[in-house]
Amino acid sequence: MEDQWLVTIISMVLAALSFIGFATPFLKKSEKKEHYKNVIEKRRKSLYESHKSGEIYKASPEKKGRDVNSLAALYKMQQMAGDMGENVRDRMLQAGIRSPSAPIKFMILQGVLPIIFCALVMMILSASDKDIAPIMTLLYIFIAAVSGYKLPDLLIKNTIQKRQDEIALSFPDSLDMMLICVQGGIGLEQTISRVAMEVSDHSEVLAEELGILSTEMAMLNDRRKALQDFARRVGSGAAKSFATSLIQAEQYGTSISQAMRVLSDEIRDMRMSKAEQKAASLPPKLTVPMILFFLPALFIIILGPAGIEAASAGIGK
Repeated sequence: MEDQWLVTIISMVLAALSFIGFATPFLKKSEKKEHYKNVIEKRRKSLYESHKSGEIYKASPEKKGRDVNSLAALYKMQQMAGDMGENVRDRMLQAGIRSPSAPIKFMILQGVLPIIFCALVMMILSASDKDIAPIMTLLYIFIAAVSGYKLPDLLIKNTIQKRQDEIALSFPDSLDMMLICVQGGIGLEQTISRVAMEVSDHSEVLAEELGILSTEMAMLNDRRKALQDFARRVGSGAAKSFATSLIQAEQYGTSISQAMRVLSDEIRDMRMSKAEQKAASLPPKLTVPMILFFLPALFIIILGPAGIEAASAGIGK
């Protein structure tokens, strides 16, 4: 009887785990769509507030003057910061961090982390009983400072690379869907919005960027600016080619569907060439691990028995 209860309980647990494993992907899909909708809604509200604030400027000349002065002060601060602040903001957008205060926090973090790392190294060195040469102490402090300064940059760079790889993987298929919609007579804004909704199950990053693009194209008067902002946010070559192709098609009156078809083929060729480049660079990368891990084991297997026999013969004599 106890064995039957045990089998029943195990079967119930396995059935529950199977159901959870089956239902989890569907729950994640709904979460991705909700997150996508939240991002688009935030961008739409931001654009609406921008238009609303523009109407307030027209209604209140005094407030307009104060805001113009504040904008002038902000512009002077941006000039003092130079291109560095603009570059940091672009990298934050490419990493998916859209908070206006993110570039300032990033630069503050780059200034604070070296101090913290240096203080930790000095505490460790002072607590150590060993006598360390002054030049080695300075070297440790220098390494800690450089590590603290480079750590945020490495994290942002890794995040950007992951997002661009995900976009490059799904972008050609998205262009094919856009091509079908455009040839069916759907407008470009509605096409991008429809494709963004469709790809939200597979690529959340691409869905967010396309959703923001469709929102900006629908609410802003300058479609060219919206496309340029999309290329700036994504930062990959595929996004820049996409924005440039659509801008040129609109400027010169050429077919958008033809531009999308050519662009889709080019992006697939770029993805294939990148895969071939990675495959070609694999043998040199494997050389050092093979020398370190494969050859010693091979030498032990080949020369080990001969060494054992030679050692046995020497002992026997």
